[in-house]
Amino acid sequence: MIQFVFCWVLGISVIPLVWANAIPAGDLEYFMPNSTGFRMQHGFETILVQPFGYDGFRVRAWPYRPPTGNEISFIYDPPLEGFENGKAHGMNFDTAFNGNRTMAIRNGNIIVRTSGWGGNPGGYRLAFYRVEKNESETLLTNEYAPLKSINPRYYRWPGPGSEFSAEFSFSTTPDEQIYGTGTQQDHMVNKKGSVIDLINFNTHIPTPVFMSNKGYGFIWNMPSEGRMEFGPVRNKFTADLATVVDYVIVAAPSGDYDTLQRRLSALTGRAPPPPLFSLGFIQSKLRYENQTEVELLAQRFKDLNIPVSLIVIDYQSWAHQGDWQLDPRLWPDVASMAEKVKDLTGAEMMASLWPSVADDSDNYLELIANGFLSATRSGPGTTDSWNGSYIRNYDSTNPAAREFLWKTLKRNYYEKGIKNFWIDQADGGALGEAYENNGQSSYIESIPFTLPNTLYAVGSQFSAGKLYPWAHQQAIEEGFRNVTETKMGTECEHISLSRSGYIGSQRFCSMIWSGDTTSVWDTLAVQVASGLSAAATGWGWWTMDAGGFQADPTVPWSANIDTPQYRELYVRWFQWATFLPFMRTHGSRECNTQNAYTCSNEPWSYGETNTPIIVSYIKLRYQLQPYLQTIFDQFHQTGRSIMRPLYMDFERTDPHIAEMTRKNTNATTQQYMFGPRLLVTPVTTPNVTEWSVYLPQIGTREIKPWTYWWTNETYAGGQIVTVPAPIEHIPLFYLGRQEDIFSGDVF
Repeated sequence: MIQFVFCWVLGISVIPLVWANAIPAGDLEYFMPNSTGFRMQHGFETILVQPFGYDGFRVRAWPYRPPTGNEISFIYDPPLEGFENGKAHGMNFDTAFNGNRTMAIRNGNIIVRTSGWGGNPGGYRLAFYRVEKNESETLLTNEYAPLKSINPRYYRWPGPGSEFSAEFSFSTTPDEQIYGTGTQQDHMVNKKGSVIDLINFNTHIPTPVFMSNKGYGFIWNMPSEGRMEFGPVRNKFTADLATVVDYVIVAAPSGDYDTLQRRLSALTGRAPPPPLFSLGFIQSKLRYENQTEVELLAQRFKDLNIPVSLIVIDYQSWAHQGDWQLDPRLWPDVASMAEKVKDLTGAEMMASLWPSVADDSDNYLELIANGFLSATRSGPGTTDSWNGSYIRNYDSTNPAAREFLWKTLKRNYYEKGIKNFWIDQADGGALGEAYENNGQSSYIESIPFTLPNTLYAVGSQFSAGKLYPWAHQQAIEEGFRNVTETKMGTECEHISLSRSGYIGSQRFCSMIWSGDTTSVWDTLAVQVASGLSAAATGWGWWTMDAGGFQADPTVPWSANIDTPQYRELYVRWFQWATFLPFMRTHGSRECNTQNAYTCSNEPWSYGETNTPIIVSYIKLRYQLQPYLQTIFDQFHQTGRSIMRPLYMDFERTDPHIAEMTRKNTNATTQQYMFGPRLLVTPVTTPNVTEWSVYLPQIGTREIKPWTYWWTNETYAGGQIVTVPAPIEHIPLFYLGRQEDIFSGDVF
């Protein structure tokens, strides 16, 4: 056992560092904190700092009134891994002082120190350091407070109540790179320079979890709306309304992103193993209209011998918003339909639900009478409108409302054989369309605010709006776990699909997808970076609409299945879907000859020459199931990412990767590793027969570790290569042997 005792001297203050005993943990040596934390008080502000998990600290701060103890948190206390031995930290600490002394605690390989700013000798500012193998220290970040500046922790009171808004600033450098932050449609893997509003809406799921190339991870553990700003010298986080500010920082060796993901997921949650059927092909379109159409669809899959694992019924399949059941006039025997689909194809079924409730719904009176609907803080309480009806969303933050929702879904769907649920329009506030009033009037194309200030059981949209999609996922998860009598974190028997999420959404049996995107080439390219940001945020259960969701009105051929231009785009998009955590097609299609209410979107819908290509990728997906199970198991056990931006695996072996990532070049925003062996590069422009790919350097230039999937030609890393990419082939390279990939023996 190694003992460390140090002193930190500033002015006249001399405080012993609260150090730790060294203990072995695998191949590393960790330093157990022998302090439960410190509370620093000065003026009206209180700051509580606690060692948290391995290599981490949790910080909470508040002005005047202490927290109630009922604040919303998205992190586990205690974390899933650490020295806590199952004991929660709560608000515990063992050292208190009033801001005129200094303090330091080491937890594993991270140190927090207090120090003065602005010439003040008091111990106000927090700084976080990583301890290197040689016991030297590297500054990760500190509260940003240059001379004569605004305090790094800034509060103001926008209303008469006790809730405050807060702005917290941290130091950064121009060369720092930021990865994660949820998903945005921005072509960026490195978020440096971004200003991101913490407001969820269709195609944007901003989430304040990120990793830095400096070797730390950060969680802004707040349910409120706000902002993230990543400037050249300052990173700033804003909470619009709060009763406490709460964040966590964890450290790992520089370039060790798997350890960072392990540390972060120990705080926010580990994904359960998905059911095997979900790793196959998911068929959907906007929309299947009735029971007969779905049964004929299943028969066609059987007749053509095309495997399918999940068939989805999309929106407007109900009679009224909030019925949460299929319209019996169009779906007269749901149980018989689900059984027939299963018998013909082996596929499960999924149905869409919206959170919206209209006053003509069968459930409206009971929901409104029990306070299960969210409302607005002023006016008649309606939160949005759809198809000529004003609606209110059910309140996912209310446990009783979640229970009511699940009981209704269980009675109307689950017990009739539809056991998977699509949580659409799950963004919170309204129906998640920030710029359009749902087509209610051709004269109203936008509204002069982001989302209504909705009132929930736990607070307002401003103070707790980011909880809504997470709690909506939770409603389905609670239902799944109760009906299957299984525990959170164990293998999922069923799944949900959500358009939104938040910190720790990966702990649910719930996929997140990238929203209602447009069917054009540039949008395809954007989705790659979006998926890689989702991965860095911790969401391994990610997917998108193969082919895009809807036509771009400025592009005549967009989403039209009878045009050669769109058929080419669809094939390229579909190829890429094979190498995502979940393979899914969906969308609103145009066509020249329409036989149903909505145009087709099935594997055979894109012409005789393209159908064999599409089917070949579906069958390849099923060949890859052992590989998929292996990488999902690693994600479940350790948080190790499934989609892997190039910096995760090659930053330390390839000197070019960091610079290309900093600049968000195509090599780093449109290429990634899918698990440990497959390098995927979707084709994102039309009319190409060859494609250039950057192969990361692994060893010396003489070694040729990369093999092109389609020709078995080998290549050295550290170079750009141009390979044949006819319409039949997505550019795909692998490491090792194909036999190992097909068997799943890859770790």
